[in-house]
Amino acid sequence: MAINPPPPANKNARSHLVLLGAGASRAGCPGGDKNGVRLPVFADFIETLKLRPKLEAAGVCVTGENFESLYSRLTFAGTDPDLLADLETQVFNYFTELRLPDEPTVYDHLLLSLRDKDVVATFNWDPFLVQAVGRCRKLAKPPLCLHLHGNVAIGYCDRHKPITLGVRGRRCQRCDEPLVDTRLMYPVTKKDYSADPLLSKFWQSVQTALKDAFLFTIFGYSAPTTDVEAVDLLKAGWGDSTARQMEQFKIIDLRPEDDLCKTWKSFIHTHHYDVHTSFYDSMIGQLPRRSVEMMVRELIDAELIDAFPIAKGADWDRLSKWIQPFLDGE
Repeated sequence: MAINPPPPANKNARSHLVLLGAGASRAGCPGGDKNGVRLPVFADFIETLKLRPKLEAAGVCVTGENFESLYSRLTFAGTDPDLLADLETQVFNYFTELRLPDEPTVYDHLLLSLRDKDVVATFNWDPFLVQAVGRCRKLAKPPLCLHLHGNVAIGYCDRHKPITLGVRGRRCQRCDEPLVDTRLMYPVTKKDYSADPLLSKFWQSVQTALKDAFLFTIFGYSAPTTDVEAVDLLKAGWGDSTARQMEQFKIIDLRPEDDLCKTWKSFIHTHHYDVHTSFYDSMIGQLPRRSVEMMVRELIDAELIDAFPIAKGADWDRLSKWIQPFLDGE
């Protein structure tokens, strides 16, 4: 449980931006979702979603090729639009059915460990972040959430400005027209985010947030070569790492540290980074709702900081009691 009382909040503290990849969803539901449905990651996407039989029946060879590359190849070949439509439907339906377990998960702990000044951006299609926001907002105002590759749980209306966002299947609160589903799949060689009004909005927001962020945490995102455009856009927002002499870059991932440092070297200023294999060992899990303040005290004031970790394993009632002293100090 948190120390009593927790450190006071600085209302002028800069933000903490967290970027989620598929590894975050698998970490949140390592045994599958509420119904035991497995969460795919980049390396096992085709097998997890059982797409191989459909592809092989259409005469498509998938040996050694990831799904994004394969989808791109089929799109530009233009020889089987029905197969593409079937694949898109199967992928969308698979993710739509996913449900968070009833008990608190890493997604819930993440949201409760951040404040409304912070930002969570995700590449994940699954509905977990949206579902976690829905239940965590009963305890605290959530951070801003941005879905950089679309999401099965949200819809939008662009009949007016600004674009209206909402829960998929509902109607626009401004014009009462049905919300449009977000598109999930794009050819990897032509991921033109600016052409999609919703994704363009999300990417503009995340680049603005990156410029302001004091802490930038990557959680379970491998930055595959097929996402080169996305990584370039993130880099444009973060800027030249040599100019971010105080900001800190954090990584939560199971891969070896040397590999991670090579992947993210253009974001890291000298030694200003940490690597953890578990969310609960990271700065967010150890210094919830005060990560930026504590980092400043450690770096600038040279203070030794004691951890006050989130109540891992607590049920919803205990989480409510755990977070209240933090809220009182905010």
